Amino acid sequence: MMRWKQDDYAGWGGVMRAHGRIARPERVITLTELMAETPAPAMGARRSYGDTALNGDGAIIDMTRMDKFLSFDAETGLLEAEAGATLGDMLKTFGPKGWMPAVVPGTGFVTLGGAIANDVHGKNHRMAGSFGQHIESIQLLGADGKSQRISLKRNAPLFKATIGGLGQTGVILSARIHLAKCPAGTMAVEERRIADLDSFIDALIASTATYSVGWVDITGSGVNLGRGILEEADFANGTFRKPRRTKKVPLNFPGFSIKLFVKAFNWLYLRRASADGRNRERALTDFFFPLDRILNVNRLYGKKGFHQFQCVLPDETARAALQKMLEEANQSGLCSPLTVLKRMGSGRGGMMSFPMGGMTLAIDIANKTKAQALLARLNDITKNAKGRVYLAKDSSLDPMYLREMYPELADFRKIINEADPEGVFETNMTRRLNIRGKS
Repeated sequence: MMRWKQDDYAGWGGVMRAHGRIARPERVITLTELMAETPAPAMGARRSYGDTALNGDGAIIDMTRMDKFLSFDAETGLLEAEAGATLGDMLKTFGPKGWMPAVVPGTGFVTLGGAIANDVHGKNHRMAGSFGQHIESIQLLGADGKSQRISLKRNAPLFKATIGGLGQTGVILSARIHLAKCPAGTMAVEERRIADLDSFIDALIASTATYSVGWVDITGSGVNLGRGILEEADFANGTFRKPRRTKKVPLNFPGFSIKLFVKAFNWLYLRRASADGRNRERALTDFFFPLDRILNVNRLYGKKGFHQFQCVLPDETARAALQKMLEEANQSGLCSPLTVLKRMGSGRGGMMSFPMGGMTLAIDIANKTKAQALLARLNDITKNAKGRVYLAKDSSLDPMYLREMYPELADFRKIINEADPEGVFETNMTRRLNIRGKS
């Protein structure tokens, strides 16, 4: 039986690409045999934008076929699932039963293993913290071929290095996670226009909603810089609805069309809410995973793909830094309809977890000639503002910035180098950023 297949694959942004051997096991015994023969890092659904899950010219294990729910306690909400199970399937399966993942990112296609390895966050981070804070335990397959269950009570250092650890401690086989109560099948969403950046920051700080997120019109400049729409939401009383039918982007758009699309999208989106705002009910999946309704949405950027930059900035520097970033992005002409502003709390699950208290900004950037220069400026602004770049999105960070942005890097390096001394789980990203500290 053929276990390995040579293939091309890429991160979600399509800029960072790789070629190598890929195995797609369906059972733990097959995975264990593969690891004994050819130890390799694991990847999930490749929803990370850059090279986190790439291992060019090497081997990698695709975990998406190991997607079973193993056990569920309907009284406590404790779910055990294999690493390839997606958060969207968890919501669809357990939502009607009154339970859901406590934290979900903007897409339901993220796998459980990927959510742990990147310690994802959602629109409720101020209230619920990061995904890793809701993990009870992890079944981890190490570089030595041995499997162990780790938790805060059992090998806590390795557990904290695994959450947000970019897959560097081993292959996540499964995990037990605490689901949260899901009191309704719909969300009551209030949308209102925000005039400028200062008003946006003030509104996010003042918000008491369980879920809040801002969409920023990247074409706004001058007095309109940072204008957009703030969404605030809490559970409504509606029954659980099926998601709306998905649509599909059938092919890569031509590169010249992105600027026209950005202008048209921003103009229309800003006007989706009147000056007085609007209230509506939305199905859970439509609210949490709005872009999942359009399959292959990344094709809108054409064959060259796009970068996504995301940072978090502490409150004391956020206003000035965000103004500089939005000015740079606006002037570049490279940015997309998807520019998101949120407020974060301090919750984080692991040593290399992204979240910190403050404001987080995410911007899509078309992969054109000036993109690297813009990314470098955004990274510099982040560092100088004592902020942090999200490694799940990164494609351009200077390795020298890591220690300042991630103060637990030295402890993390010690743990992963002891757990994997031969560098079995290294990826394109860990080599590019010298995360192991060996060069």
